[in-house]
Amino acid sequence: QVQLVESGGGLVQAGGSLRLSCAASGRFASINTMEWYRQAPGKEREFVAGIFTGGSTNYAASVKGRFTISRDNAKNSMALQMNSLKPEDTAVYYCTLMSFGSKFWGQGTQVTVSS
Repeated sequence: QVQLVESGGGLVQAGGSLRLSCAASGRFASINTMEWYRQAPGKEREFVAGIFTGGSTNYAASVKGRFTISRDNAKNSMALQMNSLKPEDTAVYYCTLMSFGSKFWGQGTQVTVSS
């Protein structure tokens, strides 16, 4: 079983920055993909950014150039640096890990951006 714990959410003014972290524990493949998703009130959950074990990344168009995803394979952790935040970035952010054909989810952390 895989456990994912997010941290770092909070309230920030528009234009500000936040850094989210995700710590993974349990049994999973050393080669895997970790991703961030978010879900705003009344909206569907959407992909934000992803990173492979080797370091390749991809981003949603809405966050490209503002968010940076990174990971520390030795510590089984991932981070999302979010800069130039906008009110529309307000959502619950979820960490995921894809391993052995399954996607595991964290419990989520709230990010609120005030205008």
